[in-house]
Amino acid sequence: MIPLPVLEGVIDASGVAPRIEAMLPIGVRARQLKVRTLLAGMCLTQADHRPAHLTRVHQALTALPEDDRRRLGVPAGWKHGPHLLTYRQTERTFGLVADALSKDEPDGLPSGRLQRVCDHLLEASIPGQFKHASSALAVDWTDAETFSRPPPHGTSDCADPEASWGHRSGGGPGEDSELFFGYYPSAATMMREEHGPAVPELARRMTVCSCRHDPARALVPVLTAMPAQGIPLGDVLAGSGYAHRDAGAWAIPLRQSGAQLVQDLHPLDRGPRGTHHGAIIANGNLYCPATPRSLLELGPLARDATLEQADAHDRQTAETARHKLGRVTSDDHDGYHRVICPAAMGKIRCPLRPASLRLDRDRPEILTPPGHPPGCCTQQTITVPPEVAAKTRQKHDYPSAAHRKSYARRTGAERTFSTAKDPASNNIARGWTRLMGLTPIMLWLACLMAVRNQRILTAWDARQEENARRAAAGLPPKTRRRRRKTLASLAATTAPP
Repeated sequence: MIPLPVLEGVIDASGVAPRIEAMLPIGVRARQLKVRTLLAGMCLTQADHRPAHLTRVHQALTALPEDDRRRLGVPAGWKHGPHLLTYRQTERTFGLVADALSKDEPDGLPSGRLQRVCDHLLEASIPGQFKHASSALAVDWTDAETFSRPPPHGTSDCADPEASWGHRSGGGPGEDSELFFGYYPSAATMMREEHGPAVPELARRMTVCSCRHDPARALVPVLTAMPAQGIPLGDVLAGSGYAHRDAGAWAIPLRQSGAQLVQDLHPLDRGPRGTHHGAIIANGNLYCPATPRSLLELGPLARDATLEQADAHDRQTAETARHKLGRVTSDDHDGYHRVICPAAMGKIRCPLRPASLRLDRDRPEILTPPGHPPGCCTQQTITVPPEVAAKTRQKHDYPSAAHRKSYARRTGAERTFSTAKDPASNNIARGWTRLMGLTPIMLWLACLMAVRNQRILTAWDARQEENARRAAAGLPPKTRRRRRKTLASLAATTAPP
């Protein structure tokens, strides 16, 4: 369990308690439960793997040692003697906090006040030595089912009017997805840089939206606000669910904020998708009009591919890169840049560029150039406006080996929610919290993510100490055991009678 002083340090470093306290109304009698103590109780509840119930918050606070209880104001001096905190006081303070952070007219999206509180709480849970260790973020969303029963068919009346129907991965055999009633939590997790050292996978930002809203669009303003907060954006690792969104909803605002996209393309976005001045638009790049169709339609490497298949795939993607038009300028302030023919760059041999025919014959050669050469073949360079391949353009050529290795870091985002949904841990399934509405659920999830970050840091420190001990003893670093067993390994270990 995370020690109480660690959780108090996170709350104090975030500075959210006095800000929320200033939003609350002043009653005739002073409240016994302060916001700082409430947040400490919520974090203690999550640190002890308890469900997010206010009764558990009350139990966690009243079960503290006497010194901690007095320091936090759990017992207070009244005119008739000391008074121990009651559940109704816990419920009252939480209700005031939820009302202060909610919108006047709830619409399924968090208010600016609530989002800032969650941002500061998560940022405070990251130690100073890791705040600038990496600017790469892996993003993902998951499902959070509300405790409310869905409204009857044909109506909208239920105990949680902000919740809505959404889709999640199906739990049955052969079931791709299933319906649920609730919210979409999203998280952005720190990952190591492409060629940098390992860093702890800490959740740096999170948000929640109703299922009637797009979770990708809900996460964009959270990410694009980070540079103004002194946190530059680097690589943003996203799945095809994000990449398939409209360019104006995901790719363009992130690029404008300085992010470099590393994402999996949706099957409907892969391969040739039109032309620009005769150059073929495919997988976010411009290619020579004589590029073989098989290279442009090359898909990502299969998960169960052998080493030989991976080598063959990498050779094909390397040959595809030879046909790609190369950049000669960076983007200007309007997003325009210029590219040049691959034959003029010396990557391929083409009769339309006589100088390229003097190149070595180990380069691909265009045997049948276009009969009526387009602008990309006749001009020295062509201008590419920002709307060309705006949705699919990214840091590495898709689906090259460099892209595959860089995109492999995205699994950290899935591990973030897998720990939060672990049945042996907090398990944010239905019933994890019986409070309804976006604000209570998001506030609880922010506390859960802050506590999860402390667990990750504890495991990280223990692993670093173990590696240092093994290095001092002349032993290699400890590696994780491969837990997956194959049919071949089972057949080899199971001898017939």
